[in-house]
Amino acid sequence: MRKMLTAVLSHVFSGMVQKPALRGLLSSLKFSNDATCDIKKCDLYRLEEGPPTSTVLTRAEALKYYRTMQVIRRMELKADQLYKQKFIRGFCHLCDGQEACCVGLEAGINPTDHVITSYRAHGFCYTRGLSVKSILAELTGRKGGCAKGKGGSMHMYGKNFYGGNGIVGAQVPLGAGVAFACKYLKNGQVCLALYGDGAANQGQVFEAYNMSALWKLPCVFICENNLYGMGTSNERSAASTDYHKKGFIIPGLRVNGMDILCVREATKFAADHCRSGKGPIVMELQTYRYHGHSMSDPGISYRSREEVHNVRSKSDPIMLLRERIISNNLSNIEELKEIDADVKKEVEDAAQFAMTDPEPAVEDIANYLYHQDPPFEVRGAHKWLKYKSHS
Repeated sequence: MRKMLTAVLSHVFSGMVQKPALRGLLSSLKFSNDATCDIKKCDLYRLEEGPPTSTVLTRAEALKYYRTMQVIRRMELKADQLYKQKFIRGFCHLCDGQEACCVGLEAGINPTDHVITSYRAHGFCYTRGLSVKSILAELTGRKGGCAKGKGGSMHMYGKNFYGGNGIVGAQVPLGAGVAFACKYLKNGQVCLALYGDGAANQGQVFEAYNMSALWKLPCVFICENNLYGMGTSNERSAASTDYHKKGFIIPGLRVNGMDILCVREATKFAADHCRSGKGPIVMELQTYRYHGHSMSDPGISYRSREEVHNVRSKSDPIMLLRERIISNNLSNIEELKEIDADVKKEVEDAAQFAMTDPEPAVEDIANYLYHQDPPFEVRGAHKWLKYKSHS
């Protein structure tokens, strides 16, 4: 330690270390490199053992998770603002409060694995690699959007990310199909097929369960249980709210979806289960959304302000991670505030782009219908109006 300090001071006084490098050197002395954290035990169904009840969190992982969750939170709040200013039109479903789900799931799989989800998809878009600029520009219907301004809130796509799907529950059998492709190609990849508690009792979900179990597909079925399907509590819509048990012969686990480390470790466990050839598994993430179902829903006609405040004050996923980081000396308030300021600037710059980028031309309306096809004509609103479609 003394030699390291001597080296740092020597570099400082010799003018060889610039500020960013100096900050990095001093941080390595000031903070712990990692910490062992206890996490809540998962409820298991048809499993003899489950994910670990403790895990190692490195300083680099902690700062990465914190920044990613803050980006998603600020991005969703900015989308709220842009919607109220009428830059965003139509449907818009926000995921603030559920950041530990999308960030923890991504931390537990590989970039080559696959994800498909419902229309509450903005956080997954970001964790799958889309930029804040391209997400907000898609929300405002601009050319720079990730779907060229044609998809909007519910239809965003990226590499190994299949949306954003507007029909409730329809993405679940599609996810089983992606998992079938993984098994057919023998590529060792898995598919995460996400849906909400409001979709969990649909027939197509159980059909997907059955086919996946029959063919032992590498599919992780994930129910994001935020307690409400639109404005109906799950206790009023489901005879059983044990969503992790609804696969019947498929094993399942119920996870604290407000703790990113619980989600990460459960996802690793589930992905390993699928990769080993054991077939599908069901995960229930117990989480909570702060906004209403969509921007047209104030979110307080079927639940109280006190309920929302209680979750925010006791179980907020960013707050829980921040407390864990500081209590384990992985960072401090000052460094986290620097991250917050950097995130705020990134989101503000992206919002400015989303408000000023041009809208797509009408002539482009028929483009990208197919991936690699020669150009062909598409009929417009009447038979005399035709558009050229390019891949």
